[in-house]
Amino acid sequence: MRELCRADRRLAKVIRKVGSFPTKRPKSQHPYAVLLKAIVYQQLAGKAAAAIFGRVTALGANGFPTPEEIIALDETKLRGAGLSRQKIAAVKDLAARTIDGTVPNLKEIRRMSEEAILERLTRVRGIGEWSVQMFLMSQLGRPDILPVQDYGIRKGFQNVYGLDDVPKPKAVLEHGERWRPYRSIASWYLWRAADAKRPKKKRKAPRR
Repeated sequence: MRELCRADRRLAKVIRKVGSFPTKRPKSQHPYAVLLKAIVYQQLAGKAAAAIFGRVTALGANGFPTPEEIIALDETKLRGAGLSRQKIAAVKDLAARTIDGTVPNLKEIRRMSEEAILERLTRVRGIGEWSVQMFLMSQLGRPDILPVQDYGIRKGFQNVYGLDDVPKPKAVLEHGERWRPYRSIASWYLWRAADAKRPKKKRKAPRR
């Protein structure tokens, strides 16, 4: 927080207003479990997604389906749980790539670089850069991730710097260089700022 405040006076105002960044995070899960949930939740509202995810997890013998169980499940059961054909194809691909080792286990993935994790996990159907970045931040606690494609990040940036329009990802990425190596923490504050009111005075896009 001190480093970010020194690096960026505008962000420093948000940090002082919001308070301390939470350092406690949930217990890390196997990448397969996290990605399965990510696929189910895609393009759905929270309550609907939670209901479908609950039905999908109930298909497992022990309360959560293993990759082998997902492979073996008839598509009609997954359809009955609420998954679309596209998501069925994605969860089955995830299961197959977990079995063949493309999706690493938790012990292995903790030792991998962000670039290697991104390359491996985006081989899974339906898993893109954003999903991997959320995994890196929430599950592995990587401190220097900046998901510039996320609308909330760009909206928060607009509010913090009083811009007329939501900035392009490139503008946020370039400005975010000053936040290294704590861009994940800066991102958390931008999310908090996304719901705040914009400053009344309009400003030009910040320069590096």
